[in-house]
Amino acid sequence: VQLQASGGGSVQAGASLRLSCAASGRTFMLAWFRQAPGKEREFLASIRSSDGTTNYAESVKGRFTISRDSAKTTVYLQMDPLKPEDTAKYYCAATVTPTPPLSRLTHSQASAGMDYWGRGTQVTVSS
Repeated sequence: VQLQASGGGSVQAGASLRLSCAASGRTFMLAWFRQAPGKEREFLASIRSSDGTTNYAESVKGRFTISRDSAKTTVYLQMDPLKPEDTAKYYCAATVTPTPPLSRLTHSQASAGMDYWGRGTQVTVSS
């Protein structure tokens, strides 16, 4: 499985961004995480490959939306509105075996359960 994240950038608070993750290979679930300097990697949202079931961390529910294209090869994370505390490096990740809803796990458990990681894309939000 190969994952390629893109779409990061520098924006003002209140703006929106859409991140993309191009995925190749068979997966069970694709997810977005982020990591700010000095903080642990944080689960944000996931989408199940078979049926598109989504799962969100409470911290981003209502502001972030995960989706995928019809070919199921690209997963998106729409972020709106962005806040300065959203500044972080954003990563897409995948599992290839059945995984429980990541929102039920601690962030470290969720991170440890992922099988593949893409390179991150930086998001910087200024006030």
